[in-house]
Amino acid sequence: MQGSFTAPGRHIVEEDEIKLTSVGVDIGSSTSHLVFSRLEMRQEGTRYVVKRRVVLNESEILLTPYLDDLTIDVAALENFINRQYEHAGLKRDDVDTGALILTGVAVRRRNARAIGELFAQEAGRFVAVSAGDRLESTMAAHGSGAVAESARLGGVCMNIDVGGGTSKIAICVKGRVREATAIDVGARLIVLDKDGIITRLEEAGRLFATAVGLNPVLGQKADRSKLQSMASLMADRLFEVVSLNSRSQETQALLRLPPLSYRGKVDAITFSGGVSEFIYDQKPGDFGDLGALLASEVKERIGRLGIPVLEPAAKIRATVIGASQYTIQVSGSTIFVDPLDAVPVRNMPVVAPEFPFGDDAMNPAAVKGAVERALARMDLVDGKQPVAVAFHWEGSATFARLQAFCSGVKEGLGKILAKGHPLTLVSDGDIGGIIGLHFKEEMRIASPVISIDGVSLNEFDYIDIGALIHSSGAVPVVIKSLIFPTAVKEKRD
Repeated sequence: MQGSFTAPGRHIVEEDEIKLTSVGVDIGSSTSHLVFSRLEMRQEGTRYVVKRRVVLNESEILLTPYLDDLTIDVAALENFINRQYEHAGLKRDDVDTGALILTGVAVRRRNARAIGELFAQEAGRFVAVSAGDRLESTMAAHGSGAVAESARLGGVCMNIDVGGGTSKIAICVKGRVREATAIDVGARLIVLDKDGIITRLEEAGRLFATAVGLNPVLGQKADRSKLQSMASLMADRLFEVVSLNSRSQETQALLRLPPLSYRGKVDAITFSGGVSEFIYDQKPGDFGDLGALLASEVKERIGRLGIPVLEPAAKIRATVIGASQYTIQVSGSTIFVDPLDAVPVRNMPVVAPEFPFGDDAMNPAAVKGAVERALARMDLVDGKQPVAVAFHWEGSATFARLQAFCSGVKEGLGKILAKGHPLTLVSDGDIGGIIGLHFKEEMRIASPVISIDGVSLNEFDYIDIGALIHSSGAVPVVIKSLIFPTAVKEKRD
């Protein structure tokens, strides 16, 4: 089976090493930017692993343009993107693969779909992700290096992503994001022009401003003397969450996700997001917002916690630096696809639940819970799109264990299956056939079932499964993995 990249003349058959040009595009409510990268990949078994990444070009930082309070200026955004390709010396056809990430309140703007359509011609090559608060928090923790640092420490690293509209806090434990939350604290909840006229005012910004006596009105001049008090109050609310102690009712009302339940020791802290440029003294400039003021308040409070603050791998720059892409062939001996026209599927996000395979008597409720937590981490609980459930089977495959596993998975994917999406499972072992058969023959599940094996997947992978090749009984699989910046660089004094 020959895998082919979408760029002309790119093939990976019998190539031990390949190079890809990739782009990460991050469109946020406050800023937008691109990173062009060269990924060098080496074949290990049936897949290609990124061995080296080189940044080819980092775009300018654009303050995301608006036509009005709820509408992003797509034409201006398109001009910016085209200009960054020119600056990088690249054409769209030169890029093999990439990732388009919509984050912050940009996801909720009324023309978010039009933004995605700017990259319609890259469909299939690009992974497009609309990141809600939980997924954005998780991605920021990976991008800052906090997740990798927690694995290196064998302990707990907290990432605090302070952006324009929200702040996200993630607890990373031994290489995984354990939990995350988000709060309406950000540098661009209120924005002033050079004359002090308010040009942007979010609802949370109005609440903070009113609390310090600012009484803001869009289009009118603001009392700049109140801005420091506003930034101080925002930092107080943020650190009620960061300190892992009790929260006031005012802070509770600002939370966008359930509060953190973790109450243990934190070994290190990293910051990311636009405000982190000020926190780490990068002096990014004056953007008419609260960035510098909020950063000074955050720096004053972080010292009180007595927790080491580490330099992140990335601050404001793209959450991901692109996507890698590789093709493998799956053996047809143990896969199960019913009906056959359930494939092909494309760009299906992967969830990787932590299943209780260590239990001899598997509990369906525990399996269901693992699926639901994995869906929540990836902001996929609404069931609007299909997902692929990745797992590594452990223990015996008795009827009782298969029944418990399949029952729990079915219940956990209830909303997804109810919308007519296929039940898709991907194992790295050789159990795909028996699991697929159990769903269809024993559980009589009405949904299409795609159960393949011999493929190792992780969260932040996106998978294409091709149509069955009748001559070999195999299905071709293309995996696109989001690539994050490298790990934490160094400790700060």
